[in-house]
Amino acid sequence: MKDEKIWTITEVNSAVKTILEGALVPFWMEAEIGTMTVHSSGHVYMVLKDEKSQIKAVIWKGAQAVRSLKLATGSKLEIFGNITVYEPRGEYQFTIKDIRPLGFGDLQKKFEEIKNRLQKEGLFDSSRKKKIPMLPKKIGVITSPTGAAIHDFLNIINRRFPNINIKIYPSAVQGIGAEKELIRGVRFFNCTESKVDVIVLMRGGGSMEDLWPFNDETLAREIAASKIPLISAVGHEIDFTISDFVADLRVPTPSAAAELVIAKQDELVDRIKNLSSKLQTSIQLFIERKKRILERLSGSYVFKDPLRVLFEKQQMIDEMRTKIKHITVLKYEQSKAKLQNLISKLQTLNPMAVLGRGYSILINKITNSVIVSPDVKIGSPVTAILKEGKLELEVKTTVIN
Repeated sequence: MKDEKIWTITEVNSAVKTILEGALVPFWMEAEIGTMTVHSSGHVYMVLKDEKSQIKAVIWKGAQAVRSLKLATGSKLEIFGNITVYEPRGEYQFTIKDIRPLGFGDLQKKFEEIKNRLQKEGLFDSSRKKKIPMLPKKIGVITSPTGAAIHDFLNIINRRFPNINIKIYPSAVQGIGAEKELIRGVRFFNCTESKVDVIVLMRGGGSMEDLWPFNDETLAREIAASKIPLISAVGHEIDFTISDFVADLRVPTPSAAAELVIAKQDELVDRIKNLSSKLQTSIQLFIERKKRILERLSGSYVFKDPLRVLFEKQQMIDEMRTKIKHITVLKYEQSKAKLQNLISKLQTLNPMAVLGRGYSILINKITNSVIVSPDVKIGSPVTAILKEGKLELEVKTTVIN
């Protein structure tokens, strides 16, 4: 009708703010800090929780108060304040005006001790975590077979990929002795008979007491030693356990684990079709490219006259032989000329050639030296070397110029 009021979202949020903030007077509330962020503005934003629920909270300019009270995740508090509405997002939150710490719970202290010890040993390092398979053939699940978590998990798996092989190891997920059953489940799936591709350790949210079996140190070490990739799906988004830190992958809920561990069947089919199409295109391009190369090569003289290549190589060999022969002859003639020149020089310098012209060499037989001066004693024996023999002589007289 024309007279009906059409509300805007801003008007709706404003009305809710007026009604909600006016309905509840400030009150005390007991809670545990789930997460806490100290903003650079000095405001502190929290998520508070109890065993079943959670609520956002804020302390305006509360950074100093948080530091002085040494508040942290897991701190239990009694807080005084009132419900307020943050209109831009249509969210309500608890605005804290006063805080009475109840102390850091014993379980939280033990949790921190185990966490710090295992972290120092390197059990949380990303380098040791195994890759989760994209499409496992068989999934091993460790959880309570009657809990809501397994039903949510199976519903999503069946919707995404029907008929996937899932093997469930029934185990308690809270209470005394639950950690031992969880450990046996991890060991069971690591035996050779199970042959699962991935293990999912799961349960829904709860208090720290409810989730405590998943903080067991022995269970953490068993998860770290698992040869099969293991996903931890314990609790809600604000809950962390030791199993989360040591597992190969942590997801906030069992439903998230189902969506992550298996892809949608239709998405995989579309992906396979897309890859197949790309493969066909690539093959066709490859064939066309090789075909063009073959056509170009088929026009080459190598295919038209294959003996031509052989003959050309033979011609090159013949030319090389001729060059080698020419170089060899040239070197021989040069060497021969040099030898003749040396022989001629030697003949010129040969003393026997001088003797052939009528000269002789006189040798003093006493000193066995060549006589170059007439300064020789009278009566000294002398040998005269001629071209064709020797003469034995004796000095009778000497004449010195």
